[in-house]
Amino acid sequence: MPTPEELAEEGIISREERNERIRAVLATLADFKTLRQAERNRREYRNLLLSDLCKHYKYNEFLMSQLMEIMPYGELIDLLDAQETRRPVTIRANSLKTRRRDLAQTLISRGVNLDPIGKWSKVGLVVYSTTVPLGATPEYLAGHYMLQGASSFIPVMGLDPKPGERVLDMCAAPGGKSAYLAALMKNTGMLLSNDASKERTKALTANLHRLGVHNAIVCNYDGLAFPKVMGNFDRVLLDAPCSGSGVVSKDPSVKQSKDEAEILKIAEMQKKLLLAAIDSTDHTSKTGGYIVYSTCSVLVQENEWVVDYALKRRHVKLEPLGVDVGKNGFTRINKYRFDKSMSLTKRYYPHTHNMDGFFVAKLKKLSSAVKTVKETEKSQTSDGEEEEEEEEMEEENVAEEVEDNGEEMEEESGGLTDSDKEEETVPVVKKEKVVSEESAQSSSKRTKVKKGKQSKKGKEEKSVETSSEQPEKAKLKKKKKKGGSST
Repeated sequence: MPTPEELAEEGIISREERNERIRAVLATLADFKTLRQAERNRREYRNLLLSDLCKHYKYNEFLMSQLMEIMPYGELIDLLDAQETRRPVTIRANSLKTRRRDLAQTLISRGVNLDPIGKWSKVGLVVYSTTVPLGATPEYLAGHYMLQGASSFIPVMGLDPKPGERVLDMCAAPGGKSAYLAALMKNTGMLLSNDASKERTKALTANLHRLGVHNAIVCNYDGLAFPKVMGNFDRVLLDAPCSGSGVVSKDPSVKQSKDEAEILKIAEMQKKLLLAAIDSTDHTSKTGGYIVYSTCSVLVQENEWVVDYALKRRHVKLEPLGVDVGKNGFTRINKYRFDKSMSLTKRYYPHTHNMDGFFVAKLKKLSSAVKTVKETEKSQTSDGEEEEEEEEMEEENVAEEVEDNGEEMEEESGGLTDSDKEEETVPVVKKEKVVSEESAQSSSKRTKVKKGKQSKKGKEEKSVETSSEQPEKAKLKKKKKKGGSST
């Protein structure tokens, strides 16, 4: 590992040399105790890895650091490599006009090499190679299929609209999801396909016409206006605008253009849109009352953080998505702590599912009332108590490990500087003080309660004694009076 002085003087090195150093640092972090240099700590290795990854894959430091927090180091390189190559072309057979089997046979006869996308989808086909342009075949022009990413099938499958329902697609352009919704509804009921961009509604309208959708109404509103413009939908689909961190292969400019301020700004907009989608849903619907939230991002700030915000502001709960493929969402990651039901959400990655990075959550609306401040505080305090209990358990486990393996811990901290050791020990001391203060307060409260109980018991005993003494005194007085009269 080079020293800071060597890194400062380091000139331009080849991609092969940098790649070798990245692999070496990853191997060292995987077995840090054995492979590390004695005078170097883990933080220095991590900073070197961050710098090399940013230069090798052309990311800014913020976005790369977020990916390093989300993914284990062993999977991080696989994710970054997968983001450098485009995903396979996938198409969705339009069940309003054809069947997947018939469409596949027709396209194969035209020189298209394809296969079913997987057991989880009944309408998807993946294309490996083709001798004809897929966007100009007679079948495409007749609306027999739609060029659509595999990950965009999943939000529609999760929403699972039924025939005859009222459904809102809040951000509908270019129309792939809306057309899939109409197919599942069998062209019945009412589908409101909305998009905030008037220019994009042109492509939306053209695709719905080509695909034979008859139950859709195209409109151009800001999504935040929908609870006032129209509401009481059975189901609402919100494929929210996002940073696009899951589709870097389609738009490489995301690597440099998205910083922390931009991500937080996008997350605030997503929170407002999700609350508007919830408010537009009819919780009394006999068949619905569901909202599906999705993004083409892998960042926690745009996914679990937004859904957790909605759980604390509205009377909703998370439901199973109903799709077998995908990884569970995070319930706890770094500084973020989320509701335990967040594991019902699904995450999709290019290197594991061979589709664009995606996040999908399904919510069930329980009531139209807005949660009060007391209710949100109660939920936060209950979550905080659970977190404190978990942290206390972790501290106890760490303390036991330190006692049992003191010598190993000393060897482990041999490469740390004095300042590093101080930084690591200070928060532990503070936590111990807090715990001791809390225990002292709780013990004092218990003693006060005991004293209160004892004083109450004493008062009751005295009252009983006085009540029993009163009739005896009255008898004595009567006897005295009788004796005095006889004398």
